Amino acid sequence: MHVYGPDTIKAVSAAGCTSVEHGTLATPEALQFVADHGTYFDPNIGLVAQNYLAHRANFIGIGNYTEEGMAAMEKSIPLALTVFKQALATKGLKIIFGTDAVAGAHGHNVEELIYRVEKGGQDPKAAITSVTSLSAESLGMGDKIGTLAPGMEADLIAVEGDPLKEIESLRRVIFVMKGGKVFKNIPH
Repeated sequence: MHVYGPDTIKAVSAAGCTSVEHGTLATPEALQFVADHGTYFDPNIGLVAQNYLAHRANFIGIGNYTEEGMAAMEKSIPLALTVFKQALATKGLKIIFGTDAVAGAHGHNVEELIYRVEKGGQDPKAAITSVTSLSAESLGMGDKIGTLAPGMEADLIAVEGDPLKEIESLRRVIFVMKGGKVFKNIPH
């Protein structure tokens, strides 16, 4: 559920929605409420607004994309980062990774993950877990994807470097497998 303010966040969580997307204006109390109700939190802090702002000229004048809207997006970036840091400190909160399917950002989703670690202070292992097994769990697909184990779909990437030590290494994908079929393999 795409929601922003604390009252709405608590209402959708109480109503049984399984995931809160964005939550830019969440309070620590609302985040704890979400955690206590087992609702997943997908903050979208490092790609969505940044993508729109970087491609401002492509969006202005389409639908409700205006200069005022772009200015509001720009102001939302530090707010979202603050909420993310509060989310990291929220006991039991399941922080997942989603893309919000932002136009023009496809292929750049790793930037969100890198931002979470570098700017938000998330532990690299927790960030990687948020994009793999925890996100799969949130979709009710944890028995098929998100983990390397016998019987799973064999969707995986390999990168040059160790993302636990250098999160930017996730930009250097050298191997891609989807459903057990190799799509990219750069031998070294």
